[in-house]
Amino acid sequence: MIKACNLQKGNVVRINNRICQVKQIEVQTPAARGGSTLYKVRFAIIPEGQKLDQTFKGNDSLEPLELERRQVSFLYQDQDMYIFMDTENYEQYSLAEQHLEGQVPWIVDGLEGVTALLLEGQIIAVDLPATIDVEIVETAPAIKGATATNRNKPATLTNGETVMIPEYLETGETVRVSPSTGKFMGRVKEKKG
Repeated sequence: MIKACNLQKGNVVRINNRICQVKQIEVQTPAARGGSTLYKVRFAIIPEGQKLDQTFKGNDSLEPLELERRQVSFLYQDQDMYIFMDTENYEQYSLAEQHLEGQVPWIVDGLEGVTALLLEGQIIAVDLPATIDVEIVETAPAIKGATATNRNKPATLTNGETVMIPEYLETGETVRVSPSTGKFMGRVKEKKG
């Protein structure tokens, strides 16, 4: 059993004989003395993808499910299905777009470092790498001497997402972005050939 206070985003548990994956956790600490901390959890019911909101006290127990984790790479998209391939045995897995809530823009051709979560041999979700390198396709011109400032400007990336980047970066440069937050994490240095 896992206590509600130990739940993390991505955990998979069984609730009323349904398989649910934690998508979001909100902690509410009461102002009154003696009040219990409440954990408002948004789950996605697998495989339907429906949302389920539940509130727990910290000591409430949930039944965790053991998942197999396999390294996969993204192959291609076929309508609303995303196809991944196991990097060890080359088995292919299909996952519907509805199960990739918030992850779709970051799933780009050839993306590696993806972990597939399997339950009884069926893919139920994927975990993306902590950071993804993406090229800037449009942004305002770089400002000379802006390296010392802490100001940002919007930039459109090859995947269509817009992120805030430092003023000194230009179109054509590659940046490192966190897919979970959509935030700029750093500049990718060009490799010398």
